[in-house]
Amino acid sequence: MTLQFLADGLIAGATIGLGAVGVTLTYSILRFANFAHGEFISLGCYLTLLIAAAIGAFAGWSVDAIGSLSFGWNVIAAALLAMALTGLCAWALDAVLFRPLRNRGASITAVIASFGASLALRAAIEVLFSGRQASLSQDLQIALPVGAGVRVTPDQIALIGVAVVAVCVVHLVLTRTRLGRSMRAVSENPTLARVVGVDVAGVIRLTWIIGGALACAAGVMLGLVVQIRPSMGAELLLPLFAAAILGGIGSVPGALLGGLIVGLAEALGVQWVGAEWRAAMAFLVLIAVLLVRPRGLFGRTA
Repeated sequence: MTLQFLADGLIAGATIGLGAVGVTLTYSILRFANFAHGEFISLGCYLTLLIAAAIGAFAGWSVDAIGSLSFGWNVIAAALLAMALTGLCAWALDAVLFRPLRNRGASITAVIASFGASLALRAAIEVLFSGRQASLSQDLQIALPVGAGVRVTPDQIALIGVAVVAVCVVHLVLTRTRLGRSMRAVSENPTLARVVGVDVAGVIRLTWIIGGALACAAGVMLGLVVQIRPSMGAELLLPLFAAAILGGIGSVPGALLGGLIVGLAEALGVQWVGAEWRAAMAFLVLIAVLLVRPRGLFGRTA
């Protein structure tokens, strides 16, 4: 059996893990499963595509590929700006829809509302950007041999590195900064955190912005290896939740590790039983781990 599935699984898992960080942060702080999170992935990718095209057409920036990569500085600049815009969109959605429901204590209603928000966002993306498939890069890459019959492209190597660096940065922010301490305090007890002077509303606002920005980054990673389409984020939603639960709700490194496990399980399922069982294999791994450790790999014990 070829070991190429390991490389394919790691690449898919890095994207899933990065997107799962936003899921785990939102749930750990708000106790809220946001099913519209996948649409932020699609929105961020389309915004990056739009901004990159605008930069290339009007700003006069070079769109030549960087070294052996398939994209140029215009895509990197566009991705950073799109991350900010997607984060602001996530916060705006919370302010308009989820916060009023949260203030009324309608947590179940908020979860159901997130389904409606997901459908509305997907329809808006189709209207604004059309339903046609697109690509962030038109350059073709030659996969490089790395040993044991495994081949990867320079883009794929770079994307795995970006995912690891991004997760490490978020983890350091959560563990070494005042913002991180505030977020952990709100996660443990919002009422007590407010009593001791933590700006709970500000923490919630930043949580949505960070989650939306990371969803955009995951969308850009996905858009560099597959065709961009409005449903791409929705198709990634269940693996995102599987990775977040598997790694342990609230654990950023756990989300990345959970994503890698889910990605490898999906790739192994394709290798063994066929592409139609891809998602099933991932959830079999999730069920097996949760039977042994219900709180996930890095979840807090009671």
